[in-house]
Amino acid sequence: MRVIAGTARGKNLQALPGEDVTRPTINRVKEAMFSSVQFLVPGARVLDLFAGSGQLGIEALSRGAKSCVFVDRSPEALAVVTANCKAAGVDRQSDIRHGEAQAFLANIRGPFDLVLLDPPFHQNLLVQVLPLLQDKLAPGGVILAESEREADLPEQVGALVRTKQYFYGKIMVSRYEREEQA
Repeated sequence: MRVIAGTARGKNLQALPGEDVTRPTINRVKEAMFSSVQFLVPGARVLDLFAGSGQLGIEALSRGAKSCVFVDRSPEALAVVTANCKAAGVDRQSDIRHGEAQAFLANIRGPFDLVLLDPPFHQNLLVQVLPLLQDKLAPGGVILAESEREADLPEQVGALVRTKQYFYGKIMVSRYEREEQA
């Protein structure tokens, strides 16, 4: 697992040890995700929810994002995020938080220009957190949600509208924006 582009390009990142601990985003999916928001990333305030190894937020920071808040419930994952941010040279722009996604979203104001969601599959977590994100997204902001291909995600959640879906083998990436911008 490595950073694809930007200031940390080519830097190798750690993954959590063990089977089924995390499911890192494969490089071609990550590249496609960031190609779809390439003009939004520079200067962006990013939220990497369900951070895992932190690779998505680190990719955003490497590509010029202003800051990234990394959130995960696993202390082991956050230790890996911390090490990866330091290795990539983006630790000063990183805010690493321990907690459940729903509790974090209930207590943070935002706004975020880019929200990256890559929760554990088959747990219906996206359906639970999308409603909590609608008032955390900055005007013109984008949510990219990675899920299993067969996930049944809503076309609209309050003010959020799914504007695109991308398919990569067993992976689906859904793009959500505020209704007024869609």
